[in-house]
Amino acid sequence: MTSMEKELESPLSSRVLTCPAQGRWSSFQLVDEFGSGEPYEGLAYVVVDSEGKTYDGNLDGTGTGKVSEHFAGPIALTFDQKYQGEEELYKDLQARPHYPLKITELQVRAEQTRYLNHNSTRTRENPAQACADEFFQVEVRHLVKHVSHLPPQVYSHYPPGSGPAKIMGKHGERGVALMPLKHTVLEVRPMRALRPMLSIDAGVCALNLYQLALMSTLSYCPFGQKPDKHPVETKTVRFPLQPTVGNWFGDALAKFEELGKVDATQTSAYYPLFEDVPYSRRLEIVPFDPDLYDANKPEREDEQEHPAKIHFFDDRILGKQSTDTQAFITHHDELILISVRGTYEIIADGLRDADAFQVPFEEHGSKVHRGFYEAAQKAYGFVVKYLDKFYTGQKLLICGHSLGGAVALLLSEMLRRRTDFNYNIQLYTYGAPRAGDALFTKGAEPLEHHRMVAHNDPVPSVPGTWMNTKTSVYGTGAALTFVNVPVGLSVFVAGITNWTGEPYEHHGKLYHAMPVQFDRNEKSMILWEPGCDTVAQHAACSVAIQQKNGLPDRPSLLTQLFNAGSHSMVGSYIPACWATLKRWQEAQSANRSLVSDREFEWMQKALASITLQLRQKRDQTRPDAYVRHHEKTIEALNREIDKIQMSLDRLKTLRQQRITEKKVYGSLSDQPEPLSESLSRWLAHSENKVVEQLAMAPTSKSDDGLLASIYGHTVGAPHTLDIDSFI
Repeated sequence: MTSMEKELESPLSSRVLTCPAQGRWSSFQLVDEFGSGEPYEGLAYVVVDSEGKTYDGNLDGTGTGKVSEHFAGPIALTFDQKYQGEEELYKDLQARPHYPLKITELQVRAEQTRYLNHNSTRTRENPAQACADEFFQVEVRHLVKHVSHLPPQVYSHYPPGSGPAKIMGKHGERGVALMPLKHTVLEVRPMRALRPMLSIDAGVCALNLYQLALMSTLSYCPFGQKPDKHPVETKTVRFPLQPTVGNWFGDALAKFEELGKVDATQTSAYYPLFEDVPYSRRLEIVPFDPDLYDANKPEREDEQEHPAKIHFFDDRILGKQSTDTQAFITHHDELILISVRGTYEIIADGLRDADAFQVPFEEHGSKVHRGFYEAAQKAYGFVVKYLDKFYTGQKLLICGHSLGGAVALLLSEMLRRRTDFNYNIQLYTYGAPRAGDALFTKGAEPLEHHRMVAHNDPVPSVPGTWMNTKTSVYGTGAALTFVNVPVGLSVFVAGITNWTGEPYEHHGKLYHAMPVQFDRNEKSMILWEPGCDTVAQHAACSVAIQQKNGLPDRPSLLTQLFNAGSHSMVGSYIPACWATLKRWQEAQSANRSLVSDREFEWMQKALASITLQLRQKRDQTRPDAYVRHHEKTIEALNREIDKIQMSLDRLKTLRQQRITEKKVYGSLSDQPEPLSESLSRWLAHSENKVVEQLAMAPTSKSDDGLLASIYGHTVGAPHTLDIDSFI
């Protein structure tokens, strides 16, 4: 019995097959969502009929092809022609040494088409249907052999493996099966992706400040790969869980699905500004295909590579050797994005935060925080392994919150000093503690670092400039306290105080989110660049080195801890960055200053109050048993007073400054059409239509209540900035 005779026995055969004779014809047309076949003109195709005979040809100027004289029954249509064009992006992806991609001409053509609906939803109103006997909506993955690097299937009217394909048996296992004696139109879904807009220009911009705050928060999420076992023994992996790093970059954005959640606790969405890009220009998650890539084979066991292992670092699996560090990394052809997780595991991360013992920074003759440095060294190995695979000259954008910001700083400086490399690095941190001493800060001056601090955030206060913990000493002191309090406290202080070395210092340009409360119903927030950390964070100033009862004087520590919500990304930093972006957008479009006269007067009075208190503290300092220590205190106070004058001068400049589009959007300001499209998509979300006082300069009113609290007191109650609040 012939194969055709076997087919005749099936229930469907009486409707579609009569005999294995030749003489049948089939025509087909590839079109985009607007009904045009021009994007697919000249594309090479291969057809297999129900008897296994192959036919090849090229689509005409309307994207149409036809096969005549094929055997009776359905045909299977494929487009496996390898891309052989000259565009560097695709040539590089095809030829790269790690995970080279099987890019077809069809994929490249589909990447150049666009969605009919801006939200990528499909309709069945394609005008090309008017001349079709059959109409299917398909995706590139239905028509090509290698699909592991393609986006997950979204939605189509073509069900692979059923209908005509089932009739064809083994000859219908690949491609799209078409019925004979009909003209079939195939609408190919555009291969477009969303990616967060990020500037690659030097200098801070409001866009990056907001976007990287979201990416820093996303680092707290798991990778979300399924299956989550190692080694992976399945042929494919997927990323269904939201919010997770894998779902963001390996699933949702690859399918053109907008996301606004970077933390499971979010009660309202914060959408990044997304740009519509060809799929191959997305932030990539590498493919997983054990048949195609030897590194993916499960028999490699611990050495097996898969997306979670390549893009996500989590050393908690190391047990006692763990630094409890997490980070993710991804890239496209212009930049590599690295995000380091902040404090998450309260005990493990808290101990790392507290381990302020200064150790030599191997890359430079300075000293750094031991706990942060150990974590940075682990992250460095992970990042370098990725860079060795995928770095082709892109800019490195690195970000992190809290502990993650400190680790990101050390990691960035380690990468900047990597032998035989010259990475272009830009670092954004949020609420980061100090990570290195004064020599480290000076040596790292060339590193571009934008450091944001929310008012009342206690974490940037630590470690104190005066600290250098020695576990064996302060541990002994703590134990002795139970036996002999004076002796125990003395030993404890000796164990946490830096008597001889360089003090801890902050690195980078400070951006302070300053809340201004005018009255019960009116408030604003200004992001500015003070010259003095005193205004921005409670423990930044060197006045902390003064002693009280043998211990560093920290009268406001509990106050700080009660305001720990200021350290939250979702509750503090992301809203502040969103408000900054909105305010800068409005200031740029209206050609007005970033700060109003009322805001300037309020902040001027606050700075005057701080200056007065610093002078009083200096005058109260008297020599005693710690003469040398008090000399340092007076010197630090004098420097701080001078810096406050610098802050006032900067505030005056801000009052007159007019914001430029480049200051708002960075390098994206040079691409007006994509920027306009992305802004339109972003502003369409109801969350971004809200008129928020924090995001705009307040209206003109009387100056009553200008000394209202800026950090957590009853709204409307007068409260002057108190230097004791800064430790």
